[in-house]
Amino acid sequence: MNPSTILLIVGVGFSMAVLASCFVSVQQGTIAVITVFGKYSRIMGPGLNFKIPLIEVVYKKISTQNRSLELEFQATTIDQANVYFKAMLLFSVLDQNEETIKNVAFKFIDERNLMQALIRTIEGSIRGFVSTKKQAEVLSLRSEIVEDVKDQIDVTLEKWGYHLMDLQLNDITFDESIMKSMSQVVASHNLKAAAENEGQALLITKTKAAEAEGNAIKIAAEAERQAAQLRGQGVALFREEVAKGMTSAAREMKQANLDSSIIMFTMWTEAIKHFAENGSGNVIFLDGSADGMQKTMHQMMGMGKILDTKE
Repeated sequence: MNPSTILLIVGVGFSMAVLASCFVSVQQGTIAVITVFGKYSRIMGPGLNFKIPLIEVVYKKISTQNRSLELEFQATTIDQANVYFKAMLLFSVLDQNEETIKNVAFKFIDERNLMQALIRTIEGSIRGFVSTKKQAEVLSLRSEIVEDVKDQIDVTLEKWGYHLMDLQLNDITFDESIMKSMSQVVASHNLKAAAENEGQALLITKTKAAEAEGNAIKIAAEAERQAAQLRGQGVALFREEVAKGMTSAAREMKQANLDSSIIMFTMWTEAIKHFAENGSGNVIFLDGSADGMQKTMHQMMGMGKILDTKE
């Protein structure tokens, strides 16, 4: 192969390499920063772009997609309690304007320095907020901490060309001794609430039982009163009917010119007969002597005279 052919082949290869370097492919969600002899020149959007070979250089490709970062750090409250945070940071490039992309590309020497500054800024903001609060307040101020951090660092991040989209405090813990004491406080509160609820339940049960017992006693007393009243009325009616019967019988005996004491004697003998027939082992002592009989007859005759007098 002669030298002219070699030179031709080299020239063609060089021309193809130069032509290939004229085109730059930029992925979706990415912005390419172009410099000329080390100085910023322009930006390239996603897709196939043309650049001047050997003069324009792709300095950096910047992603405009959302990025996340996990943080773990410690802060101290105003009452000297150590608080440990685990957080997730979500951020992105503010927009695709040229000035914003220039800030993102040239504010920090590399990605590591950007992350270091971003992490320390957020940690410092949270530590400053927590240092003004007491231990007991921190757990209830999760949303307030996030809002305070956003308000403080949004302006700073905009100067860097970034925007803080979200900050999530996934875990907030304390020293083991503090966590143990907090658990004991919660447990004691729960035991107190349980005891109060149990006492209320027992009081309600006892009250309802007492009310039920009182109502039962009232019902039983009312029933007994009504029963006694009915028994008394029954006895009174019985006596009234007995009196009416004896009065009627005495009147008939008198009209028949008979002694009314015969009624008493008949009732007496009927009573004795009833005792004898219906008694269940009871013993009845009667005076069967002549004097006893005479005494009984005198008493019956006296009762008959009382009946006659009432008529």
